[in-house]
Amino acid sequence: MADKKVPGMGGNLYVPYKNRTGEKSVVYFTRDLSAEGLLRIYGRIASHISGKTGIKLHTGEKHGPNIIPRPWVQQLIRNELPGAAIVETNTYYEGDRYTTEQHRETLKTNGWTFCPVDIMDEHGTVRLPVKGGKWFTEMSVGKGILDYDSLLVLTHFKGHTKGGFGGSDKNIGIGCADGRIGKAMIHTTPGSSDMWDIGEEEFMERMAESTKAVVDYFGEHIAYINVLRNMSVSCDCEGTAAMPVVTPNIGIAASVDILAADQASVDMVYALKEQEHHDLVERIETRHGLRQLTYMKELGMGNDCYTLIDIDHMDTEIQAADAVKDVKPFSEEESIS
Repeated sequence: MADKKVPGMGGNLYVPYKNRTGEKSVVYFTRDLSAEGLLRIYGRIASHISGKTGIKLHTGEKHGPNIIPRPWVQQLIRNELPGAAIVETNTYYEGDRYTTEQHRETLKTNGWTFCPVDIMDEHGTVRLPVKGGKWFTEMSVGKGILDYDSLLVLTHFKGHTKGGFGGSDKNIGIGCADGRIGKAMIHTTPGSSDMWDIGEEEFMERMAESTKAVVDYFGEHIAYINVLRNMSVSCDCEGTAAMPVVTPNIGIAASVDILAADQASVDMVYALKEQEHHDLVERIETRHGLRQLTYMKELGMGNDCYTLIDIDHMDTEIQAADAVKDVKPFSEEESIS
């Protein structure tokens, strides 16, 4: 009889930097939340992106208020990545991106019309191996992923109703899994009448294994940018129903290490004052979302120790607290692009 799979624990417990061990990766940081800031920080990780490039981006439900501003992405593609395509997959839930036809209408509504958008599961699925996984030996992803040499993971960092937070891990793990098979493998116990029955640590581990399949596939040709702006506790999947933003905008983080990128982003949120981060931290911890980070480390996907490089100040090495010490209360007007 096969051993029963048991998820890890501690997804509701934040591990302070001083309690972590291991090698360090590099994470770049800018406070410049603009098209220019995105261009500058992309330059720091651009050497890993070559050939035909997919940009994994959450394009949002119709009229979603918090997605990465389209002009930023348009300028990045025009200046640095001509010929790149935004890559997406259809959703597991029935909504405005459930079928390819609905998805394309939503893309038009949201203005993602300035470059190709590849709905990767439009023409089927492919299985990518999950090396060293607990829950999976392979993951079903959109077949279109095989058409790309490199992947730029451009993530709106925010809360998430299942994951606690949505960083680069969620953007790939859920966002590259196809809408019918792969996402079901992560979210639903076979035979369950509740399509969302898998949660907490087990969900985080399944999602990270899905992510690992994609990360391993691209090898050295993948890089991560997290935009810490308009950080609702809600995912962009919730569109106009997203909870109001109360967390201050922070900046943009980038790395070629997925764990370091997500860990640094979480650390900056935790480094905010209690009244500034209360809602987002509560969402992360009540969903046991921190298991995303510890499990990625267990899977050997990256380092949770890092050097944070402030590209606004001559590449000074800083701490997460330094990155957020001058944040301002969230202003909806200032966040409109």
